[in-house]
Amino acid sequence: MHVDVRKRDDVVVLELEGKLTAGLGDQLLRDALDELLGEGWRKILVNLSQVGFMDSAGVGELVSGLRTAQRVGADLRLLNTNERVHSTLSIARLLPIFKIYASEDEAVVEFGRA
Repeated sequence: MHVDVRKRDDVVVLELEGKLTAGLGDQLLRDALDELLGEGWRKILVNLSQVGFMDSAGVGELVSGLRTAQRVGADLRLLNTNERVHSTLSIARLLPIFKIYASEDEAVVEFGRA
C-alpha cells in the first residue's frame, strides 16, 4: 500500500492506494494518522478510492484511527469508498460511525461547518 498526504485549507487528505490489509497496509495508515495528529491536524479526510481490498485489520485500523482522533479532539472522515470497501464496512456494521463523502469538495465544506 502507498500513502500520500496533501493539504487543502485546514483539512489534510490521506490518499491511500493498494490493499489496506494486515501487515504493511494497516501499519502505514496508523503511522500516517499518528504523525498528522501529533502535528496538530484536526480535520483528516481519508480517500479510499484507490483501495482495492480491505481486510479486518484494515477495518480495525480505520476504527482505531477514528477513536484516536476523537480522543484528541480531531475528526476523521472517509472519502470515495468504492463498492468493495463500502460493502466491507457495511458487513462490519460500521457505516453509521463514519461520515462518508463522495466528493472532496463536499467533505471540505462540511468540515468547515463542524
